[in-house]
Amino acid sequence: MTRLDAWHLPGVDAAGVREWTERELVDGLTLRTPVPEPAALARVIDHIRTARERSLAHRPVQDIVAVIDEAAARLQRPDDPRRALAERALPALTGYSPPMIRLILDRMLADWRKDALETMLEAEFGDPLVLDRFRPGPAGGRIRAFGPELAFHIFAGNVPGVAVTSLVRSLLVKAATLGKTASGEPLLPALFARTLAEVDPELGACLAVTYWPGGSAAPEEVAFRAADTVVVYGGAAAADDVRRRVPADTRLVVHGPRLSFGVIGREALREAEVERTATAAAYAVATFDQQGCVSPHAMYVEEGGEVGPRAFAERLADALARVQEELPRGRISPEEAATIHQLRGAAEFRRIAGADIALHEGPGTLYTVIYDADPAFAPSCLNRVVWVKPLPELGDVVNAVRPFAALLQTAGVAGAGDRLLDLAERLGRIGVSRVTDLERMPWPPPTWHHDGRGPLRELVRWTDLDE
Repeated sequence: MTRLDAWHLPGVDAAGVREWTERELVDGLTLRTPVPEPAALARVIDHIRTARERSLAHRPVQDIVAVIDEAAARLQRPDDPRRALAERALPALTGYSPPMIRLILDRMLADWRKDALETMLEAEFGDPLVLDRFRPGPAGGRIRAFGPELAFHIFAGNVPGVAVTSLVRSLLVKAATLGKTASGEPLLPALFARTLAEVDPELGACLAVTYWPGGSAAPEEVAFRAADTVVVYGGAAAADDVRRRVPADTRLVVHGPRLSFGVIGREALREAEVERTATAAAYAVATFDQQGCVSPHAMYVEEGGEVGPRAFAERLADALARVQEELPRGRISPEEAATIHQLRGAAEFRRIAGADIALHEGPGTLYTVIYDADPAFAPSCLNRVVWVKPLPELGDVVNAVRPFAALLQTAGVAGAGDRLLDLAERLGRIGVSRVTDLERMPWPPPTWHHDGRGPLRELVRWTDLDE
């Protein structure tokens, strides 16, 4: 049996851990994490805060970038032992298929390399040296950005790699960082932290990552009291619970549930273009098995093209069948499968009752495309279940999705032509924070304004020096 340590706790010796949580995976792999004791967690927090003050707080941001870059480079190598462990264990942990895990790792690791990190720093700060010292301000005087002393991150487990991105952001602004991983994906953040500590022990001493069950009040209260910034990912209930428990003077950054959708104009529905459009839409749906906040729940298709919305739904189903060969859908629970069957059944009953609906089903529950003439936005039950809705005109999508404005995130657009800028303006006004094409929909650039905010700037505070 091979034990995988899904934790990185500076100052903690495995020999001194009194109790472990172990989880059997596959092929003789067992995942283990220490059962958190509040006093022990408090010591870890003291350790990483002291390490930050000793080194990280005074370290040039370019040095931090170089260390993160080297850690990511190691995990990109096919012969790296931790990369091999991730590819072996993450399918069992997350339910994603092995090809999907390889794709996610390749794409996300690229975002943690030097060029991507430097581009993000420049996009957010203009002059990244404001993280190191006072620099000339745009309106005179000098300005300086300071990151948190301690940032406590609470992660969701729906998409591997998102937690590591959050840790990277925290380290770039020189925060001692504690990450509480999710039961659905506790491994990759720990593998990254351990790799980082091998590359640079001083920086690794400023980062702690471990798992404990959500809602465990005792360790969380220790972390809430110690942190000056709390970052939380997850559903509305989890975010509301954290809001109630975090001290009033603690900065709280919430990345809660979000909904995304596609918009397809007539120009992308020409016979010469439609297969490419359907394939791009299928990849957007299939990536992360629709579990990502950037995953489309619906495709809005403009009427009047060479291929109409109803026919496009069939093309999309054919494309999902092809994508299944390359990126198989992962494992789902019996409850998730039952939900898909229920949704299919409800759509079929509506069709029999006279509603303008067409249902396209893959084998079992592998994919489902529902054409529905009712334009009202309807969230999907995920796992490659997508609605196709007709639009008389492209701009009509704004009113269709407006009832969900507070939850909207990404709109993937094809075939808008010279109408794109106006469409983006109108979508932005109601709350959409990213407008992109279908191909790039699953892969936001490092520079994106995550949920409409600068992910580095929202972690810092500023000091102005008048001269």
